[in-house]
Amino acid sequence: MTVETESSNVDDSNQEAEPVQLLDDEANKNLPVRKKTTCCTGLKMFLAALSFSYFSKALSGTIMKSSVTQIERRFDLPSSTVGFIDGSFEMGNLLVIAFVSYFGAKLHRPKVIAVGCFTMALGSLLTAMPHFFMGYYKYETTSHTASSANLTSRINPCSLHQDVNKTLLEASKSDCEKEPSSYMWIYILLGNMLRGIGETPITPLGISYLDDFAKEEDVPVYVACLHTIGMFGPMFGFLLGSLCAKLYVDVGFVDLGSITITPQDSRWVGAWWLGFLIGGVISFLAAIPFCFLPKSLKRPAEANHDKTSSSLLANMGAITKTLTPAEPKPMKWSTMMKDFYTSLKKILSNRMYFTFLCCSLLQFSSFIGFLTYKPKYMEQQYGQSTSKSNFLIGLTSLPPVGIGIFLGGLIMKKYKMGIIGATKFAFSMSFLAYVLTLLHFFVGCENHVVAGITVSYDGKPIPYHENAMFSDCNSDCKCATNVWDPVCGDNGLTYISACLAGCTTSVGHGKSMVFHNCSCLEASSLWSGNNSVTLGQCPKSDDCSMKFIYYTVIQVISGFCYALGGTPAYMIIFRCVQPELKSLAVGLYTLIMRMLAGIPAPVYFGALIDKTCLKWGSRSCGQRGACRLYDSNAYRYVYLGLSALLRGPSYLLAIFFFIFLKKHFQNKNSRPTENGGKEDVPMNKDDNCKSKENLAGSLDAENESCI
Repeated sequence: MTVETESSNVDDSNQEAEPVQLLDDEANKNLPVRKKTTCCTGLKMFLAALSFSYFSKALSGTIMKSSVTQIERRFDLPSSTVGFIDGSFEMGNLLVIAFVSYFGAKLHRPKVIAVGCFTMALGSLLTAMPHFFMGYYKYETTSHTASSANLTSRINPCSLHQDVNKTLLEASKSDCEKEPSSYMWIYILLGNMLRGIGETPITPLGISYLDDFAKEEDVPVYVACLHTIGMFGPMFGFLLGSLCAKLYVDVGFVDLGSITITPQDSRWVGAWWLGFLIGGVISFLAAIPFCFLPKSLKRPAEANHDKTSSSLLANMGAITKTLTPAEPKPMKWSTMMKDFYTSLKKILSNRMYFTFLCCSLLQFSSFIGFLTYKPKYMEQQYGQSTSKSNFLIGLTSLPPVGIGIFLGGLIMKKYKMGIIGATKFAFSMSFLAYVLTLLHFFVGCENHVVAGITVSYDGKPIPYHENAMFSDCNSDCKCATNVWDPVCGDNGLTYISACLAGCTTSVGHGKSMVFHNCSCLEASSLWSGNNSVTLGQCPKSDDCSMKFIYYTVIQVISGFCYALGGTPAYMIIFRCVQPELKSLAVGLYTLIMRMLAGIPAPVYFGALIDKTCLKWGSRSCGQRGACRLYDSNAYRYVYLGLSALLRGPSYLLAIFFFIFLKKHFQNKNSRPTENGGKEDVPMNKDDNCKSKENLAGSLDAENESCI
């Protein structure tokens, strides 16, 4: 009011009216129509580029998940070691996530993201390199000598094994000294870690950039779009993993006709390296658009209008200072570090944020362990090949999740959910999904019927012990027990090798080889048919195939329900902390998830899965290799039980989080307001922050953290 009075009193004075006119002209210069169009274009370009980078990082991550079994077999590693390799991605994040999230927000965010994408590409290429420096894959078999000798008939597996036994032992000693693949898996670990470093800035800097320069009501939709497009990454990643798993690891370099194993065999290794090469190229392409995007964009039209009018009101009393605004001084590193410590202390002392963090930690630990070994679970539990497991995950599990994430964002916008409403919706959907996943316990399959391991040679169930591999029917063969070269008998039993099946002759070459006159089939009291066996394990029963369909249906429904609450849950992080701490809150959240869930979860999941192994493979050195056969029942209870035990307590923490949240915002809105204390008020608290700081005459740079 004082400003208007002064202006009217000096209406006849051209000299005093002149600064006001200059201010109006200056304001008009700051809001041209052409710049507004550029802003919209820049925001759309950034959203498109960020969406592609989300697709890229999800694709590369999924290729690693889909290749876990292949890497385990190729390098003869236990599941715990493979879990450690998979967790190296989180280690890379751990190294830089906190500093990138905090200091990256003060730098050129699009260019920082571009550097991250280039680093991801380099990491993917490094992961694939061991394949080109290793020899051809040599799987354990007792029939390779017959194949290489081109002897296609009248081969006695028993006498063949006896003749070659000493030669194999002598050769293994020399192989131990110069085996090239012993520690090549370390390069995969380093490449995965480098990819984790590169992925670090994409989420915290990308989301905070959108949250700074987009309208508040559009942010949930943008986040939903990002995650929906990002879901295409896992979908295509698993489909690509399925295609690569069908191709033999040394495709193009070996005679595939001489290969005696199929993709259903537990020794099969697909072209795991091909997926990483493709993922590296896509990550490189994702980096290019960010190199041409600006450091900052103009605020939404409403925010600019409020900011301009309030700035005029605040600055009319100090006209000379407004005409020559002072530029903000660059902050010193010591000041930034002190500010970082203060901000970190504020976040960790926030009860709502800390409770939500603990709740998410349990959920994420369960999720990451479950996803890492999901393809392997489908292989071991339901007898599916690696290729088919990856294909079904990409085709049936992920599309419903992507649809659920997108619908969750639309529901949040349509019903204008406040933070309390979003919390109710998110945790209700998560709990419903949890209850549905418990049904997985009832749709498992029984063990593979393997003579000498799960059943006797008569077909009766037995407890596992080493001596059971021998019987009267194969006592004259003197077979080795450390070799896994399974054959399927016409009686439906799987034998560890043709030698242990008591076979005396073989016909055919490669995958078509058939063994005849197998004495152990004659020993079966319930069998009176042909005494022949073929290469590979016997398939599981038709009842198991039906249970696999039930498993898939449960997985689709539970995944969709969980994804519906994904976007509201993600937005809770932004709304339960101060606006200026959004980037750090997301970065710290990601840091804790990587450090306490992403790294250890695959390791202890893998270690417990290793405990359920019934038959280990053997390396050329005679050392223990990858597991060939698991106890299906024990595997199911360990894998599903550990996941359920981790998720269960998280819902108890969710109750405490909701109590803290409701208490906080009820106290905050206890005084009368024009909104009537509705729960939607907290979602709009950024607008209050903008108004207060603008009326105080703050600089634009100081207001960035409040938008």
